[in-house]
Amino acid sequence: MDAGISLVVTGAIFVWLYVRVDSGSSATLQVMPMLADADKYWMYWLCQAFGWSGLLWAWITIVFSLLRTGPRPRARWLPPAGLEKLHRTTSLTTIALMFMHALMFFLEEVRGNEGGATWHGRVWDATVKVFIPGGYATGTGRIAILIGLLAFYLAIPLGLAYYLRQRTGSRMWRALHRFIIVVYVLSVWHTLLYGTNVWYDGTFRTLVWALQMPIAAMLLLRLLAPARPSEHLHLRGPRRARPLPLTARAAGRLAVVATVAGLAAVVATGVDGGRTPDGASPEVWPDQWVIWTGLLVLTLAVVAVMHRLRPSAVEERTAAERRRGEEAPAEAGRG
Repeated sequence: MDAGISLVVTGAIFVWLYVRVDSGSSATLQVMPMLADADKYWMYWLCQAFGWSGLLWAWITIVFSLLRTGPRPRARWLPPAGLEKLHRTTSLTTIALMFMHALMFFLEEVRGNEGGATWHGRVWDATVKVFIPGGYATGTGRIAILIGLLAFYLAIPLGLAYYLRQRTGSRMWRALHRFIIVVYVLSVWHTLLYGTNVWYDGTFRTLVWALQMPIAAMLLLRLLAPARPSEHLHLRGPRRARPLPLTARAAGRLAVVATVAGLAAVVATGVDGGRTPDGASPEVWPDQWVIWTGLLVLTLAVVAVMHRLRPSAVEERTAAERRRGEEAPAEAGRG
């Protein structure tokens, strides 16, 4: 049902984009007037539709996750198990929508064939541009598509870590899954940097920023009052955390407070340092090497977490025995 609803929403967004392009009222036409033929470039508009629905579903799945791991909602119709199930299904749908967003962009690149290449040449060129990080080498896409691809490729292992929890251990998969917030930040960044409907400062771009305020506020609540007692910030008493974890958790809370303040400033002023239709636009920042350095730091952090939380030999034996116990009745039933 979740996937079906997402396709209906994607279709509605596509129709809305198509009608606006056909009537000449789309903001995209200010950026790329060559796309005014809605019938010819329908794959591009479907790509845009999948991108917007993917971002919406990413927003929804992050909300479910924060509701599940932060202060418990009092509504009886939304129990923790229900939130967990909704979070899992919407996260899978989000990955699928991200893939379709990239696939439609790939097909549009193949169809366009601006360089007059052969069929094989078109497919290879589109593959490099769309699916290989750093392969798109011109304009804003040199940074924006790199960021979008990193979000997509990180979403797969971090989002699917839940299904490997019996092998990795519950502590490790929970720790790895928390890095999924990086995927969401990269997705929003990709949208604000490359989404032609929010290319220039304006109401719609400000709305995208405003929608991040509930996420930031819920993340702050989740850090201040986590559902698991072991994640509380114990400053005093016998359960006081060690210096390094204590410093990291305190720094995380301060960073989220600063993020909330920054988002409030952007929403109040409507200015985020982006492009203006009639003024000089700033240079695209950062350079690719900054993004690759950030990815290296993230990778090292993930590896450190995996090493620290790897299951002990006793835990591995217990998990293996549990799996054998679960498999035995099934084999007996088949016999």
